[in-house]
Amino acid sequence: MFLTQEIIRKKRDKGVLSAEEIAFFVRGITDGSVSEGQIAALGMAVFFNDMNMDERVAFTLAMRDSGQVLDWRSLNLPGPVLDKHSTGGVGDVVSLLLGPMIAACGGYVPMISGRGLGHTGGTLDKFDAIPGYCTVPDNELFRKVVQEVGVAIIGQTAQLAPADKRFYSIRDVTATVESVAMITGSILSKKLSAGLDALVMDVKVGSGAFMPTYDKSVELAESIVAVGNGAGMQTSALLTDMNESLAPYAGNALEVRGAIDYLTGRSRPARLHEVTLALCAEMLVLGGLAASEAEARVQLEAVLASGAAAERFSRMVSALGGPADLIENPDQHLERAPFVVPAPALAAGFAHVRDCRAIGLAVVSLGGGRRRPSDAIDFAVGLTDLVGLGEQVAVGQPLAIVHARTQAAAQQAVKEIQAAYEISAVALTARPVIYRTIRP
Repeated sequence: MFLTQEIIRKKRDKGVLSAEEIAFFVRGITDGSVSEGQIAALGMAVFFNDMNMDERVAFTLAMRDSGQVLDWRSLNLPGPVLDKHSTGGVGDVVSLLLGPMIAACGGYVPMISGRGLGHTGGTLDKFDAIPGYCTVPDNELFRKVVQEVGVAIIGQTAQLAPADKRFYSIRDVTATVESVAMITGSILSKKLSAGLDALVMDVKVGSGAFMPTYDKSVELAESIVAVGNGAGMQTSALLTDMNESLAPYAGNALEVRGAIDYLTGRSRPARLHEVTLALCAEMLVLGGLAASEAEARVQLEAVLASGAAAERFSRMVSALGGPADLIENPDQHLERAPFVVPAPALAAGFAHVRDCRAIGLAVVSLGGGRRRPSDAIDFAVGLTDLVGLGEQVAVGQPLAIVHARTQAAAQQAVKEIQAAYEISAVALTARPVIYRTIRP
């Protein structure tokens, strides 16, 4: 029998918690026998004194086991169950492309996604921009769509990792979110509860990233890879650039349009294409569907060229209640903003994104994101035609096109975009899109 306060004291005094102590505490988070004050105290103790890898694995598994763990084995799927998770950013539409592409290559992707918060866009909000699409299907429908289409992208259900939900909300209001140990447990407990064979993590780096520095991003990626593999799930991580919007557009309905353009081949922006292919290739290799990265890329280019990936996207949307002709007639279904105005460059020279976070916040202030979890979202608003890093611009040339609900909101966003960009006399050297890959 453990005493909750003794577990807190042990971590406060820099002790190492046993797997049994961690499991006991996490059970208390779930059943309510551990108070909010005690959860906050342990969170602060871990924030300052950290957890070693064994503690992190035990913590992650205990949170996974706090709720339902999905089991795909009973469906006898003929391929591996795979997923990817991104730490979030601006214009990151990868999930909408990657799920269908992996499904078309023989993988199964039960993707359980989150909503956007702060400057980052959420995958679920993008799907909510599609009329009729159900992001909270019952478990039976979720399983059916994964089995028949190969991919289903839905929201976190209350049954998966409920301890994480309670712990996270308390960390959020007690300033203990930024702990690599606890972030690792939060992300992986949800992914492990989805019953995956393999996970590829996309950890963002730069001014639009969740982690403040390159070193912190590396630390998080290494922790996730070590703990994921330690918990019995094949895991690797890519560090990718978020010093500018990943796609040249940001905003919910606008990103769905962009995803349709990508899958149908109308437009495949280079940075987005590179990150998507790299993450997909890593997944196919981890899942045993390709022998090498080069072989995986050939498969991926083939399912894009043949339209097989676009077809999976279309089938997933209609299976989850969305329009059957979304890919053919996006304009009939996706909302458009009434005011579309350019944000002109105030000087001539080379565009440099001073602060990618500010571009995300411009979308939020247009109404396309959330400051608080309860905020409603305007799916139509956002930005398109964002000028890339190092591109040459003339005075008055648009840095972006603003899609707004009102004239006033449009003018405000124009100012925010002009402030987010710096126009310099010399072209800065382009950053790599993918910094490194971390494998066990």
